[in-house]
Amino acid sequence: MKELSSAEIRQMFLDFFASKDHLVVPPKSLIPDNDPSLLWINSGVATLKKYFDGSVVPPKPRLTNAQKAIRTNDIENVGKTARHHTLFEMMGNFSIGDYFKEEVIPWAWELLTSPEWYGLDKEKLYVTVYPKDQESRKIWEEKTDLPAGHVYEVEDNFWDIGEGPSGPDSEIFYDRGEAFADLPADDPEMYPGGENERYLEIWNIVFSQFNHLPGLTDNSTYPELPHKNIDTGMGLERLVSVFQNGRTNFDTDLFLPIIHETEKLANGYHYDETKDTTENISFKVIADHIRAISFAIADGAKPSNEGRGYVIRRLLRRAVLHGQKLGIQGDFLTKLVPAVIGTLDSYYPELKENQTTIEKTILAEEKRFNKTLKAGLSLLDEVIAEAKEKGQKGISGADAFKLSDTYGFPIELTEEQAEEAGLSVDLPAYEEALQAQRDRARAARSNDHAMGVQNAALTDLQVPSTYVGWTDKAVLGAKVVAVLVHDENGVAQLTNEAHAGQTAWLVFDKTPFYAEMGGQVADFGTVKDQQDNILAEVTDVQNGPNGQHIHTVQVLADVQVDQVVDLAIDLDRNRAVSLNHTATHMLDQALRNIIGGDVHQAGSLVEPEYLRFDFNHEGPVDQATLNQIQDQVNEQIAKNLPITWQEMSIDEAKKVGAVAVFDDKYGDTVRVVSIGDYNQEFDGGTHAESTAELGVFKIVSESGIGAGIRRIEALTSIPAITRFEAEEQTLAAVAANLKVPNLLAVKDRVEEVQADLKAANQQIEALQSQLAALQAGELFAKPEEFGDLTAVVAQVKVENAQGLRQMADVWRDKAASNVLVLAAAIGEKVNLLVAADKTANAAGVKAGDVVKAIAPTVGGGGGGRPDLAQAGGKDQAKIQEALDQAKAILAQK
Repeated sequence: MKELSSAEIRQMFLDFFASKDHLVVPPKSLIPDNDPSLLWINSGVATLKKYFDGSVVPPKPRLTNAQKAIRTNDIENVGKTARHHTLFEMMGNFSIGDYFKEEVIPWAWELLTSPEWYGLDKEKLYVTVYPKDQESRKIWEEKTDLPAGHVYEVEDNFWDIGEGPSGPDSEIFYDRGEAFADLPADDPEMYPGGENERYLEIWNIVFSQFNHLPGLTDNSTYPELPHKNIDTGMGLERLVSVFQNGRTNFDTDLFLPIIHETEKLANGYHYDETKDTTENISFKVIADHIRAISFAIADGAKPSNEGRGYVIRRLLRRAVLHGQKLGIQGDFLTKLVPAVIGTLDSYYPELKENQTTIEKTILAEEKRFNKTLKAGLSLLDEVIAEAKEKGQKGISGADAFKLSDTYGFPIELTEEQAEEAGLSVDLPAYEEALQAQRDRARAARSNDHAMGVQNAALTDLQVPSTYVGWTDKAVLGAKVVAVLVHDENGVAQLTNEAHAGQTAWLVFDKTPFYAEMGGQVADFGTVKDQQDNILAEVTDVQNGPNGQHIHTVQVLADVQVDQVVDLAIDLDRNRAVSLNHTATHMLDQALRNIIGGDVHQAGSLVEPEYLRFDFNHEGPVDQATLNQIQDQVNEQIAKNLPITWQEMSIDEAKKVGAVAVFDDKYGDTVRVVSIGDYNQEFDGGTHAESTAELGVFKIVSESGIGAGIRRIEALTSIPAITRFEAEEQTLAAVAANLKVPNLLAVKDRVEEVQADLKAANQQIEALQSQLAALQAGELFAKPEEFGDLTAVVAQVKVENAQGLRQMADVWRDKAASNVLVLAAAIGEKVNLLVAADKTANAAGVKAGDVVKAIAPTVGGGGGGRPDLAQAGGKDQAKIQEALDQAKAILAQK
């Protein structure tokens, strides 16, 4: 076998398919571009979805790439298995309706076995096919010299993710030999395709030939795709382990340089490639995570508490904790970044280009986390002091969660420190907050659908169509050049006419209707005949795969191909959208002027009623800064700046300083929109003619939507004025209710009311504490006996979970019994509390064990220490059953 480096293996793959007339697609950012279904780019094909679903015609039907990807759904397995990674590289070759099985299978064999290329031993290669795909089996057996008996039929070899393209696949395995066998030779899983370590899957070739339509559940009934595709995936890390005979993926030149740098920092610990040790796991986790962190930051992601930022923060903290297991003291991850770059910069120059940013971001985050214990203790002291000042007996679940989630302070340490201060922690509320965060993370991941449904009619549509809406708001004498309607399966088909009552797609030789793009919504309007009769209403416009504007219409009267019609857009809608689009550019400029740094657009939406602008920024933008931004935009509106545009080459545009938002959507010629001397940007949308047309600009909200991404929503013109008036009227109503003489006095009066309310709440809490003590006195007078132990087991009436803890405090002070089990119906939920003294603990009664046993009865869960534990639930009808269950547990003890 050849001795190849990872860089040589990657380049050889791309060179091979380039020799087969494939366009080499450069690797894209890990942050998906306009794809809300993905948190990260998670496969090689993910960046090519628009070509496979037919929404964009590819520059060439044959493509190949080596793409970085991130997956974190099973992060806990990293380091423990041979091949789990958070960041990995996937190499692939793709055919968009061009070649198919007859070509791709022999090519795969040639790349793998030819001495000119990888030159792998043919005897060590095996393939699997779908049992019903005998065509692929025949090609493997007749068109290659794959050894006899090396084809296996496997029922799972059918790629199907739901609606959209699907089809059989063929996997290729490499026999690593008996030294890697982890199962006996006669084990049913010891075969290519089975769950074993000897036969390593190195490549998967998907024959995307069927269309999984809505409602179909059996792949035997899927219709054929109009354009059959090829989608392959070869994991670079796996293939490198074959060439470099690595015991695992980590024992290769992709990871070992990082591991060896980590060894230099470890306190006497060393990596042993021949064993599975606890130390090895830590070395592997660190090497894996620092790669993912470095790439993510290079592509613009930043550590935060949501979305992508939360992933980075979690990976970094896991790496730091594993560093501590290796005896590494202080900040160390930054010292590994050069090793990461050294293994990858030959193909990913963005790592070297962003090295300073990567190192600064990692160092700041690592320092922040390494101060967690000190900072966490300081913050916890503040929380404890505040709780005592308010007369509270415990720390809220929200505060405990904030310490854990925002500052990385472990809940166990929060409990320990609180106990020393004579306080408890509201664990049920903490668990609720934690579950809510998990739900948000799942929602952020969404569904990793790989692609939508192809539409051959649009993909093949070549009729010319020109957009003239920048200058013309109506077109008299346009010609209908294409009509499409949907068949019974929901697939669009070209036809000669559309009839009244149908929804159709129309294409015109020229059109004033703007197609949704760059965040700006589409124009609406009408299609009329030459006698001024309305033939259709335009309800949406989208760009077709070949660039035509595809008009979605509700047909009111028959429309035919070659018919001459008049087109008119809804002028009020168009004007409102245009004003908001201009405001979007001005807001973008104001953000860069005032916040500065590397602030840049991360998405936008321009509607008639409002505008939405997303941008990268760590943490909320304070109100004072928002006021500055709003004021600057309004100052430019008052200047009545002219808005002009011109077309120029992309190089000329960059020379004049025009800002490009998403580089890959621009061609050689771009349209540059200028707002006086205030702003210049690449843009294809519609705009006001001067800033004065906007009237006024109003920011209505600023919020965080993900990993270091903030969102501003704003209004212009009449909607902005209406908002100002509504806020003034609301403030006037508040002033009247508070009986203050003018609007400016409202703030002081509200602060007075808040102070009065705080004092009243403190009085209420004191009274509740007294009532709890009275109720507890009656309850604790007659504890039940359970052998040598005594217990109070009861349902009580309290206002909140704090009331339960107050009763537990009274129980402890009185030493009323050995065990306390309380249940309360609070609102629509159930709260449980179990306490046990040292005598009970010595007898085997642990509060945490008891509460874990009875909480499921009321539909909940919880836990805690041996002496005190809490739980929550939903089923109030089962409270008595839970208490009886607690008594049974005590009786058994």
